[in-house]
Amino acid sequence: MNAPLSLPARLFRRPKRVTIVRLQGMIAAGGRGRLSDESTAPLLERAFRSGKPLAVGLLINSPGGSPVQSALIGARIRRLADETGTPVHAFVEDAAASGGYWIASAADTIHCDAASILGSIGVISSGFGLQEAIGKLGIERRVHTAGRSKSQLDPFRPENPEDVARLDALLEDLHGVFTEHVRTMRGNRLSTETDLFDGRYWLGREAVRLGLADGIGHAVPVLKERYGETIRFRVFGPRRRLLSRFGLSLAQDALAGVEEAALWSRLGL
Repeated sequence: MNAPLSLPARLFRRPKRVTIVRLQGMIAAGGRGRLSDESTAPLLERAFRSGKPLAVGLLINSPGGSPVQSALIGARIRRLADETGTPVHAFVEDAAASGGYWIASAADTIHCDAASILGSIGVISSGFGLQEAIGKLGIERRVHTAGRSKSQLDPFRPENPEDVARLDALLEDLHGVFTEHVRTMRGNRLSTETDLFDGRYWLGREAVRLGLADGIGHAVPVLKERYGETIRFRVFGPRRRLLSRFGLSLAQDALAGVEEAALWSRLGL
């Protein structure tokens, strides 16, 4: 009787795999090309749950944006990592600033390029005062409200010190939430010699020295060094909608581009 034919075990062995998710752009609810919990949830869920990857790598390139969307994305990353027991590593490209750093700090480790920008751990609210402009144009504005604070910070009226104080308190509270998140995630890796939470940002090597990042390095070499030269990568990224391929959302894209350019300009990029 002939012995059963045996094939090399390596033919049946599943290749070791690391999934990569690209998170790029301004962080805001809604709109194409923006990072939001809604737009990133399907990518992150598949990245962590498809085929039991050895790890998940996040390619982050964001100047920031909505604090709520940043928190939601960061919380989802952390929850999926904990539920699946999958290590998650962030790799900063041009910048992980403000909300972009909020997301990056949800990872177990952060690597960056020497020229990457990291930090900007702060909160900003900006606007314009147009009360004199409408007067010069001969425009009479009529506003009717129910609720004493309903028209607070109206750009067509002089600033009310009480409204400004209320806004400052809100910004301080939000800054405290941001600071607590970073302290919790980075722990004793953070330097105590510099105030890291005053809104400043740093280039890669200084960010590593201050504990905002763990090392200088790019995704593929770092992940291969950690998980082996034979690992394979599977990349997840947002799919372009059909309408966008025919240029039917040009106005929306243009507006989003202006908003994002304003955020990048704060970093000098």
